[in-house]
Amino acid sequence: MTVHSRTVPADDATRSPTPLFGGLSPAQFMRRHWQKKPLLVRQAQPDAQALFDRRMLLELAAQEDVESRLIVHGDEGWKLRHGPFKRSQMPPFSRPGWTLLVQGVDLHLDAAHALMQRFRFVPDARLDDVMISWASEGGGVGPHFDSYDVFLLQIQGRRRWRIGRQKDLSLQPDVPLKILTNFQPEEEYVLEPGDMLYLPPEWAHDGVADGGECMTCSIGFRVPQRGGLAAELVQRMADEFDDETLYRDPAQSATSTPAAIPAALQDFAADGLRRLIADRRLLACALGEVMTEPKPKVWFDEPGQDWVAGAVRLDRRTRMMYDDHHVFINGESFRAGGADARLMRELADRRCLPASRVVRASTPAQALLQDWHDAGWLHRADEVG
Repeated sequence: MTVHSRTVPADDATRSPTPLFGGLSPAQFMRRHWQKKPLLVRQAQPDAQALFDRRMLLELAAQEDVESRLIVHGDEGWKLRHGPFKRSQMPPFSRPGWTLLVQGVDLHLDAAHALMQRFRFVPDARLDDVMISWASEGGGVGPHFDSYDVFLLQIQGRRRWRIGRQKDLSLQPDVPLKILTNFQPEEEYVLEPGDMLYLPPEWAHDGVADGGECMTCSIGFRVPQRGGLAAELVQRMADEFDDETLYRDPAQSATSTPAAIPAALQDFAADGLRRLIADRRLLACALGEVMTEPKPKVWFDEPGQDWVAGAVRLDRRTRMMYDDHHVFINGESFRAGGADARLMRELADRRCLPASRVVRASTPAQALLQDWHDAGWLHRADEVG
């Protein structure tokens, strides 16, 4: 069946003012600030201090499947180590000038996953992860810039931020971190629990714990690099490309330069690439599969209960997206149309489905949901985990 474009609902939440942006709606934020200029919001998340604590962070940093880094700045300069870390491998909390960074917290903690859902006014294809940094007094990672947008939400303590539109992006040599050589701040803010600072790409910033230990949550975004994305897409598409045409050269003459690659063979190869990327169906599937590929070190748990048609929710590690003709989940693609497509799009957008929608789904759709349940990609709403 033909799949038609969705209409925007009249009560679209992207048009409603929110404390997250100081009274701006997500639509206004995207129009005025996204990739344009910073925004400081006081008490964007008033309950931020209740979301995470140091103990949670230390437990995550000790796990093999969690990316963590330890940064120490002292008389001997900057030092960087990669986790996992036991508590005994870290400096005393009272020692100034060190930072623990834990990446992908949204994959492991429900509170971090729920926090990231507040930023889904940006397409899921652009959302990356939630990183949490704990710093002792004076701790930070030095003045730097990111190639992506970032929201910096203060969780505990205070952090002093200096920011600026940096023209000189040269980095200090022989340092294990990407620290700017000549940082020139233009503005300075002190963030307290609940405050949030948005920075567009390449806005230089330097955050330092001010007045004791502090914890900051960073919501970061994916920025595919064109060459790398193209290479990955071509590799995926080539696995599915069905063209067994063989090279022929009946007009080839005898040559005195046998090591030279024939121009006809170059043209043959170029034509093959053109035909490959001209297959829009293959390209659409490859893109969706790449964008929903689970992160490294991610695996899914077996379900705790047998499948019974009812309310379901996606696992917090599951990536699910769609286009006009396909549904993509955890690196796999499925052709979808009609009522089944609408059902799957609802699941992708809301990350859950009520029982009334599931029990009325077609037999093939219910079979697909059961397969995903058995793989641990989604759960019955009454399951824990």
